[in-house]
Parts: sequence; structure tokens; C-alpha cells
Amino acid sequence: MMSTNKSIAKSAGIIGIATLVSRILGFIRDIIFAAFFGTGIFAQAFVVAFRIPNLFRDLIGEGATNAAVVPVLVEELTHKGKDEFWKLANILLNLLLIILTLLTLAGVILSKPIVIAIAPGFLQDAEKLNITIALTRTIFPYLIFIGLAAYSMGVLNSIKHFTAPAFSMGLLNISLILCMFIWRQDVIGLGIGVLLGGFLQIAVQVPVLIRSGITFNQKSFMHPQIKKILRLLVPRVFGSGVYQINVFVSTILASIARIVGEGAVAALYFSNRILQFPLAIFAIALAQAALPVLSGHIAKKEAEEFRNTINFLLRSVFFVLLPASAGLIALSVPITSTLLERGAFGSYSTMITSNALFFYAFGLLAYGAIKILVNSFYAMQDTKTPVKIAALSLILNISLSILLMYRLKVGGLALANSISGILNAILLFSMLRRRIGSLHEKRLLISLAKISIASFLMGIFVFWFNGYLRLIFSSGTISHSILNLLFSICGAIIFYLITCYALRINELKELRAWVLKRR
Repeated sequence: MMSTNKSIAKSAGIIGIATLVSRILGFIRDIIFAAFFGTGIFAQAFVVAFRIPNLFRDLIGEGATNAAVVPVLVEELTHKGKDEFWKLANILLNLLLIILTLLTLAGVILSKPIVIAIAPGFLQDAEKLNITIALTRTIFPYLIFIGLAAYSMGVLNSIKHFTAPAFSMGLLNISLILCMFIWRQDVIGLGIGVLLGGFLQIAVQVPVLIRSGITFNQKSFMHPQIKKILRLLVPRVFGSGVYQINVFVSTILASIARIVGEGAVAALYFSNRILQFPLAIFAIALAQAALPVLSGHIAKKEAEEFRNTINFLLRSVFFVLLPASAGLIALSVPITSTLLERGAFGSYSTMITSNALFFYAFGLLAYGAIKILVNSFYAMQDTKTPVKIAALSLILNISLSILLMYRLKVGGLALANSISGILNAILLFSMLRRRIGSLHEKRLLISLAKISIASFLMGIFVFWFNGYLRLIFSSGTISHSILNLLFSICGAIIFYLITCYALRINELKELRAWVLKRR
């Protein structure tokens, strides 16, 4: 069991480092994007236009890969060997190319009604609507690139090769940064940057696929395992649809400026990007690394190892994301202003974005736990249960969004997402426990309680410490703001680790033992 945890930790470390690089590049991208476009009509147009192909990316790209492709490929490799594995991988590629091409053509042709459907508030502003439609048509071919990149990632992850797929993620950000400087404040340049980034993500993975064994010589579209993949994929498509409805409900409501205020679409985007930093670096990386391992436990019928691995993954998520959540809540305003407030992104943009970030942060732990729990169901080749639970969460999210948006504005939309995410995580855990038996809940609860206390104390400390530092770095310059934020974060980490040691939190000891073992 210890070797399994180390294997997951090592793989997650590779993915985490690559994701950290990508997220740093993403922050640089967002800083430039915010400075050039703020939360105005061009920023809102790009956010909506880029969201549309991302819907299909999740539908048949990364989401489909995790739900249906990786578990079946791992099963094929475990029981039938490499030849059948690569045969199946080739046939999947043939089918994917046809599906992606047809969806892209349909998306380009139907861009106008699609934009109107997901951002009806834009009908009140003809310029904003026309820019969004033009951007959507430009960006839609990105679906082909990102779908093939997700396929490559799934195949390579199935044979536990994580490096090339992980580091390919940062290429989109590099491409967008370059194109923003080349085209400056021409938002169409962003569309070109998206297409270039998608192409580069495929380009770096193809040589690794070839070296690993893929031949691209299968002309067939039939394989016995295709039916199983489709059986697993159909519920995942509905699940992705539920998730995307969630996203689009927020977009639709945020586009109604007379209720939530101008710029809410962009504010939700920027705040979510900040939230995704700890989530992607740790929880998503951990879940991605764990999926082949969990699938392997199921294929080998190792029930106890499967339960122990899930327990380890959840405790690891507690240890990292609870303090991250407390820090984001305490520092929502200084984080937003330091990272984004310059150029077209003024004090009003900071106010609405930090408001959304504050309420999003309450759901951070739930979002991380969902990644682990959903992948646990996928490893068991069960894609139906997460869909049913997501549907219940969707109903709650829509109801709360409508209820809270009038009083809390854009923050109400973020809070509704957080509450529905917490419900989703609780229901997933409950259903998983019912399916596989005890997940050693006592150990989980003790860990959760101790880490919650440490995180709460850290949040109070960093809020006070940041206020104290503002008295020292009082000039208001960008350099002083950066120093303030860096010292605040470093102080929070030190305080948290000391508190964990004082509370004898086992996860800290496990981490320390693992680091010493590696050294």
C-alpha cells in the first residue's frame, strides 16, 4: 500500500509541477488579459466564446477520457497485452477524428444561435453580441486540437506516462501571451492564440505516442471494447451536460447586468481562474495520477487496496485544500488587486472579482474531493452514479443562484456554486461508501477536524498579518503589493505547518517521511 501511495505521489508530483508551470503562465496570461481588456465587453466576449468549445472538450475530450477511455484501456493492457491495447487506441483515434470534425463544422455554422442561447443578456448590446459570435467562429476549430490532445493524454496516462501530457498544458498560455502582445488590444488575436496553443499541445505528444508504440495503421472502426466505452460514455455525456448546464446557468445569469452588475461574466472567469490554481496543481493532478492506479486495483480485484488509496487521496486533499481555502477567503481582495488591478482592470473590477473569489473559496475543498470521488467511480466503470448526483446538485445550484443573485450580486452566483459543490461531494462519498464498504471514516473525520482547526487559525493569522504588513508596505506601489502578498503567503504556510505539528496531524508526518525517503 505504501508503494502505491508513493507511486501516486510521484506521478502527482510530475503533474503538479507541470500544472504549476502552466498555472504561473496562466496567471501571467490573465494579468495581461486583465490589463488589456479589464472586465469590459471584449473580455466578456472572449470568456463566452472560449467557453463554448470547452463544453465539447469536456464532453468528448478530457472528461470522456477519464470516464470511459482510461479505465477500459488499462483493463485491455492488464488482461490482453500491448498489441490489443494499441489496436484499441488506434480505432478510438479514427472514431474521434470523425466526431470532432462534424462537431466543429456544426459549431462554426451555428455560432450565432449558440451564443444567443448561453448569453441572452448580450442581445441588449449589439456590439458585444457580434464580437462574441465572430470570436466563437474563430475559436471553434480548437475543439479538434484539444480533443486530440486529450486523447493523447488519456492513452499516455493509461501506460503511466504523465510528463509530456502534463507539460503540454502550458503551451496554450504561452501562445495566448505571445498573440496578445502581437495583436495588442485586438480580441481576434486571442482566437488565433487559442488555435495555435491547441495545435502545439498535440505536437509535443505525438512523438511520445510514436515512441511508446502507436502506429496509426488501423483503418477499422470496430472493436469489442468500443461497446463498453460507449456504454460508459453515454452517462458521462449526460454528466458533462449537467455540469455544462451549471456553467451556462452562471453565464446566463451573469450576463444580466441590470441585476448582477456590469462585468459579472468576466469577474466569474477571473475569480474562477484564481481558484483553479490550488485545485489544478494539487487535486486535479492527484486525481489524474490516481485514476490508472485505482483502475488497476479494480482490474486486479484488490478491494482493500482500492479503499485505502481513496482514504489516502482524500486526506491529502484535506491537508492542502483546506488551508488554501482559508487563505483565499482571508486574502481575496489583496490577491485580486495584486494580481490583476492594472490597466483596464480598475478598482470596480477588483471589487466584483474579489467578491466572487471570496464565495467560491468556500467550495474549494468540495471541488477537490469531487475530483477524487468521481474518478473512484470511473475506475469502477460506473459513470451513472456521478451523473445522478450532479443532476441533484444542478437543481440546487440553479435555485440558489436565482435566490442569491439579487442580494449578493455576482457573489451570490459563486456562493450557489460552492453550496451545490459541497452537497455533490457529500452525496458522492455516501454513495461510494455504500458501494464498497468502509473508507475508514474515523480516520478521515479526525484528519478533517484537526486540519479544519489548523486552517481556521491560519486564516485568522494571515488576515491580521496582511493588515500589519500593509502598514509597513504603505506606499501602494505594485512592488510593495507583491511583497505584501508574498510575505503573507509565506507567513501563512509557516504558521499552518507549525500548527499542524502542534496538533500532531499525521498527514504532515507522512509528507515529511516521504520527503526524507526520497532524499
